[in-house]
Amino acid sequence: MSILLYLGIMLLAGLLFGRLVKFIGLPNVTGYLIAGLLMGPYVFNILSFETVEHISVVSEMALAFIAFSIGSEFSVSYLKEMGIIPIVIAFFGAILTAVFVALGLIIYGLDPALAVMLGTIASATAPAATVMVIKQYQANGPVTKTLLSVVAIDDAIALIAFGFALTFINSSNEAGGSVLLSLLSPFIELTLSAALGLVLALLLLIPLHFFKKESNRMCAIIGILFITSSLADYLGASALLACMFLGAVLVNIEKEANSIFKIADSITPPVFMLFFVLSGAELDVSIIPSIGVIGVINILMRIFGKVFGAWFGAVLTKSVSTVKKYVGWTLLPQAGVAIGLSLVVDKALPQYSSQVRAVVLCGVLVFELIGPIASKIALTKAGEIEYKS
Repeated sequence: MSILLYLGIMLLAGLLFGRLVKFIGLPNVTGYLIAGLLMGPYVFNILSFETVEHISVVSEMALAFIAFSIGSEFSVSYLKEMGIIPIVIAFFGAILTAVFVALGLIIYGLDPALAVMLGTIASATAPAATVMVIKQYQANGPVTKTLLSVVAIDDAIALIAFGFALTFINSSNEAGGSVLLSLLSPFIELTLSAALGLVLALLLLIPLHFFKKESNRMCAIIGILFITSSLADYLGASALLACMFLGAVLVNIEKEANSIFKIADSITPPVFMLFFVLSGAELDVSIIPSIGVIGVINILMRIFGKVFGAWFGAVLTKSVSTVKKYVGWTLLPQAGVAIGLSLVVDKALPQYSSQVRAVVLCGVLVFELIGPIASKIALTKAGEIEYKS
């Protein structure tokens, strides 16, 4: 059947379940995920494995827009206002999560190398679900402002920590290759992502200068975003970080940046809905029985690490009380980066691949479903949600 038919069904299912979960006070994104889970190949198989694979480009599109939107928060005025607070919170939220997960698994008796791998992967946070909750409820306040930059910095720290852990384990196993190059690779990836974002932001200024109609600017924005994402993948950079840097550069050099980001936001509702329905379809509920105690430790220690680490960072920076109490609970969603790192383990350390894949995918299943709910509750308790029907 036509892919357009499946896309239409996904949009209608997303609308239906998004409305249904509202009746029990849950965010729309949870409804989208449930819709996809039910339609996916692991439940009713309305969307087969082949169909999910064929429309996976939707995920790349959505993540490009989400990263671009997060980048828009990094204006010079924002950075002056926030200072080092997001950096410190992101650092301790990521590092302490990795430490707690690894220690918990080592104490249980897991191979230390495998435990460290799972710990560094657990430190990654998925910004998409949190951003959707913020947009739906028009959240605004200290917690919201802090977490938007924390989720961006968090992934950069997770990539670096994972790179160091992988290098250490490889050198311990005498896997060969340049240790120095391996240690530098995460920094090279970050630098390449930043350079790509800078160059493409400057390139985007050209059509923005010549085209003033909103429809033309929309085409220019989409074109540059897609090029940025695809070039990042081709060059071995992070597509998520490259699109974030693109947004960050643009917001600081373009006088009409606010109108540009407003145009980008006007495109995204159906793309985001399709992305989360597709994400739900990819959640494999059949792996839950196979992960046992290891999976439970990974989930519980990750929650503890994120909440305690973010709180500790907020205390060190003397953040306001709401940030101390609630920002950690908004950092639970986990998806693309964690799955991507598990694929790296497949190639680099095949002896651990099956265990890593099972534990990570189970964690993604749990955190994608409970993460948006935790974010909504945290932002509500912080008094930063404006309720909308």
